[in-house]
Amino acid sequence: DLHLGPDNCGIVQGKRDRFICVYPAYINSRRTLPQGRRIPQEKGVDNPTATEIRDVLQAGGFNVVLENKAYAKELFHRDPNLRGRIRVQLKNDDGSPVNEKYPNRKSVYLYVAETIPKLKSRVHASGGASSQQGGDKGKKGKKKGKR
Repeated sequence: DLHLGPDNCGIVQGKRDRFICVYPAYINSRRTLPQGRRIPQEKGVDNPTATEIRDVLQAGGFNVVLENKAYAKELFHRDPNLRGRIRVQLKNDDGSPVNEKYPNRKSVYLYVAETIPKLKSRVHASGGASSQQGGDKGKKGKKKGKR
């Protein structure tokens, strides 16, 4: 008799401690540490969305639940683009990691930040005639965003 949590998000109560939360702000290169970024800025992603994070983690073989929640430090939490919390199963019932390559939450954050720029939606959005020019454009765009 396993019961779903009070918000019926698909996570069985009692198993919640096996799951970690990932908010887009954790890996957003435009956020500061006080604003909630959890990884080094140079490894961050430019404005990631919750659906991108979910897609990357599902493709990586993780058990994932997307929830319609807002990060507490997010000023414009009513904006639908900023909403979303991803619950990721990090450990099995016996306490062993679900994926040996990603034993802790920081390794999961870094994996997501490394993989999102490779998504088709991100690759096509940057455009560019050749891969070298596209890379230069991406660097210039990041600098403009930091000003």
